[in-house]
Amino acid sequence: MRSTLSTIAAVLTAGALTLTLAACGGSDAGSTTLRVGTLSDAPPSIYLENGRFTGYDNELLRDIAQREGFQVEFVGTEFSSLLAGVATGKFDIGSSTISSTEARKKTVSFSNGYNTGFTTIVTAKGANLKAPAAFAGKRLGVVQGSVQDEFAGKTAGAQVVRFPDYNAGFAQLKNGTLDGWVVPQDIGQKYLDQNPTVPLELGYTVEDKDTPSAFAVAKTNPDLLKKLNDGLAKAIADGSVARIYGQFYKTTPLAKELQQGGPGLPVKNVAA
Repeated sequence: MRSTLSTIAAVLTAGALTLTLAACGGSDAGSTTLRVGTLSDAPPSIYLENGRFTGYDNELLRDIAQREGFQVEFVGTEFSSLLAGVATGKFDIGSSTISSTEARKKTVSFSNGYNTGFTTIVTAKGANLKAPAAFAGKRLGVVQGSVQDEFAGKTAGAQVVRFPDYNAGFAQLKNGTLDGWVVPQDIGQKYLDQNPTVPLELGYTVEDKDTPSAFAVAKTNPDLLKKLNDGLAKAIADGSVARIYGQFYKTTPLAKELQQGGPGLPVKNVAA
C-alpha cells in the first residue's frame, strides 16, 4: 500500500510540476522570458514611466514577443556597456535605438531595422546652419561615440566638441560656447519643447537609412534573430509598426519602408 501511495504521489507531483513549468515557461521554449537591456531616459524611443519601461522601441518589442511566443523582462543599463552585455549573454536583446553600424556588427548581430535615424543640428535661432557647407569653422557638440559624432567628424572644417551625455552639451549650447548641437532629431525636439523660452531651433536634418535602428542579439543566437525578424515583418505587414510608432512620434514621419505592407529595412550582418 505504501508503495502504491508513493507511486500515486509521485505521479501527482510530476503532473503538478509539469503544469507549473508550462505556466512559467520552464519547459515551454515558446514562453521563455528573455532579458532586454534598455535605457531609461531617451524618450520617445526608450524611457521609464511610472516604473515601467516603455517607448516606441520597447512597445514594438513587446508586440514582437507576443507574436513569437516569448516574454521580455526589461533591465535598465548604460548604453556604453549595452552591446558588450548582449555579446556576453548578460542580455538576450538590446533595445535602445541602436544604429546598426558596421563597427557594431563586429560585436553583435542586428535584427532588420525598425526605425530610421534622423540626425539634426540644434542651433540658436537665425544661425542658418541648414547645410553641411555652413558647418566649416563652427563648433559642433556631440555625444562621444555616437553616430552623430561620426557624422560631425566627416563634415569638412567643423570643430567637433565631444561630451559624455546630452545634458552637458545642451548646457554649452545654451550659454553660447557651441554653434550647434548634433543630436537625434527626437532628442533635439524634446529639448526645444522643454525649454520654450530659449531661442533655439532645428537646423540641418538628414535621414540615415543605411544604419537603421535595430534590436541587438548575440552572434551565437541565430534562432532569436530569426524570431525578431519574423515578428517585425508581420508587424510591418499588418500596420502594427505604424500604429505603435504613431503613439510616440507625433511629428517625425515613419519611413515609407516601415509603413503597412512596406518592404522593411533589411540589415546585413557580418560573420562571427
